[in-house]
Parts: sequence; structure tokens; C-alpha cells
Amino acid sequence: MANSILSPTIITREALRVLHANLNFIGAINRQYDNQFANGGASPSGKIGPTLTIRLPNEFTVRSGATLAVQDVTEASTTLTVSTQKGVDLNFSAVDLTLSIDEYSARYLKPAMARLASEIEADALSMYKDVYNFVDDDGNVISFLDYMKAGQFLDESLAPDDGERTALLSLTHNTKLTDALKGLFNPQKQHSNAFRKGKVAEETAGFADWYRNSLFTNHLTGTAAKTTGYTTSGASQSGASITVTGGTTTFLKGDLVTFAGCNAVHPETKKDLGRLKQFVLTADSGASAVSLAISPSIVLTGAKQNVTAAPTDTGAVVKLGTGVSGSLVQSLCFHPDAFTFVTADLIDVSKFGAWGARQTMDGISMRIARQYDIVNDKIPARIDVLYGFKTIRPQLACRIHANG
Repeated sequence: MANSILSPTIITREALRVLHANLNFIGAINRQYDNQFANGGASPSGKIGPTLTIRLPNEFTVRSGATLAVQDVTEASTTLTVSTQKGVDLNFSAVDLTLSIDEYSARYLKPAMARLASEIEADALSMYKDVYNFVDDDGNVISFLDYMKAGQFLDESLAPDDGERTALLSLTHNTKLTDALKGLFNPQKQHSNAFRKGKVAEETAGFADWYRNSLFTNHLTGTAAKTTGYTTSGASQSGASITVTGGTTTFLKGDLVTFAGCNAVHPETKKDLGRLKQFVLTADSGASAVSLAISPSIVLTGAKQNVTAAPTDTGAVVKLGTGVSGSLVQSLCFHPDAFTFVTADLIDVSKFGAWGARQTMDGISMRIARQYDIVNDKIPARIDVLYGFKTIRPQLACRIHANG
């Protein structure tokens, strides 16, 4: 029996299914397929433009005693931009369209979608540079304890303990940790499948899933040593920029530092957690920096207070992780609400009589379009995804560094 001609809708659905199977980071975070970006086709001239405003949770102080102490409510928000368009372009003939969908998928869609998934996943993984919670096990081999410590960071940051936390491992950490835990391997089918699929474990140490990810690369740090030579300059500093002096080396975006005298506090009780607050650089510093751009902003009082005190004047600035121009091997533990990934509907060309379709699966919108090239007697096709991503609540994630 002859095969039916494959329709653009069938091909698009299969392409989405294959793409989805290759996204283990994006598949584990918040995917906001927002109706504001749907149906009409997102563009700067569309219904809301290319940006989406996302409200962040409110925070409040607690009164002691009977006297009223009214506080203003200042709503915080962040803006997510949907402007990255990536796709795969290929040629196929009418004969190709008579294949079964399984044959067509194996020959065309799987290799194409694997390549597209890698590009999209690598883009989204750059959000690790926004994460400031950090387990520093520099000089040691990765251990199960490191992930327990990451879980503690998430607990202290009030990450929901709802069975949705994920541990994403670099290939180096996956290899070392799997070897360290091999004595606990259980050959039951569920656990065996988990290992075959790249999971170290399931529902272990508070993390629902453990995945390896070849796209989660090492972080290259600036030229500053751990003892940076920089000191803070000025008392009572707060905000997202800290004045420093004395150093001649560089920090890169994603590097992590602490400031003397500036301890972390519990987000609700404001009690000292007994450790220095960690900060991530939000921009490259340049040599002999006079200020460091950091996240989170230092807040000294009120509902959003996050430190015990301002950095000590002339106190040491210490770099976390590896030293001078180091390659920081890392894993990432997170709750889905730490990050969000958004796709938008591109214009459905089938509305204009073209061969094409648009489909959505698990928050990812994809479009396929084909057009006959009469000059070259070919039938080029394109598959596109329009997307954006944003770190919404970095406190719900934690990076882990160990040398191997």
C-alpha cells in the first residue's frame, strides 16, 4: 500500500516531539507559552511587541506589638524579550514526502532537530551566569555532599520543596559522581532506564531528576586570583554596584565574589545564616576596576533585606571557585521557577496559501514552511522557533564547582 503524502502539520508535530526530547534543561524550567504571543504572530508590530513584563513576588516585614506599622507595597517586575529566531533549512522533494513519518523523522527531522535543540539549549544555559548561590569545592572531586549543600542553599532561599527540583550535571561531574555512586546502583528497570537516559538518579537528595548535559560548559573566569588584591572602598555601601580599589586584574560576567563583613540572612526572619553572602558579577569589570556590578543588589533594611551589614570598608574582595583565568567545572541545581523560557507564534504562512503549519507542544511553538524554487527546481523548507529566556528568581538555583 502506498504511503500518504505527509502534511506540514504531521511533520511539524513530529519535529516538535523530537526537539522536545533533546531539551533536558529547557524541559525542566518554566516554559511560558503566553497567550499574548499567540495566534496573531509575534513581531514588533504585533499585539504586545516583543517584550513581556513578569511580576515578581512581593516581600513584607512583620510588625511586633499592637501598634500599626503600615508599609508601602512596591511591586517588582522584570522584562523578558522574545527576539531570538533560529531554525534549520533543508531541501526535500515530493518523493521524500511519500515516506512514512518514522522514515522521514529518522532521515531528516532527528538530525535537524538535534542540531536546533543544541543551539536553543546552549542559549538558555547561559542563564547560569545570573546564579549567585554557589557551592565551592575547588580542588576536590565532586561528591554527593556537594549536591546536598546545594539543596541547603535552595532551602535557605525558600525554593519550593514540591518534587520539581532538578540537578543538571556537566559531563565531568556526571562521570565522577556516577562512578562514586556505582555501589548503590539498583538494576531494577526504572533505575536502569534512568542511567540509560543520562540520569544519575531519580528523586534523590531532594532533586526529582538528575541529568547530564554536554552543552553545560565550564565557566572561564577573569584574571583575578582568589585573593584578588581588591578591597571595598567606602562604608555603608549598598545596591548593585560596589566601589572597590587596589586591584589590577579582571572579573568576567558570571564570576562570583564575597565581601568581608557582609553575611547572608534568612529571607523571612532576617537572621544571620552564618556565612558570607555570595554575589555574581553581572558585567565584565575591566582591569584595575573601580566598581563591580553585582547581583543580587545589597539591601540593608526592610522587607527585601538580604545581608547583615554593608561590606566592611577596606575589607577584602574574595573570588570564589577557581583562580586566575580558571576553567570552572560546574553543575546547576534549580527549581523550575528560577528560569523561564518563552516561545512566540510566528506568522502561519498557510494563511496565505503556502505549504506550511504551526504547532505548539509543552510551551514550545514551531513553524514549518516550504516553497518551490522554480529557478533551481528544488523545494527548500524552513523550520523556525522564535524564543526568549530570562532568569526570574536566581535565588532558586545554585551552582556547584568541583575540579572533577
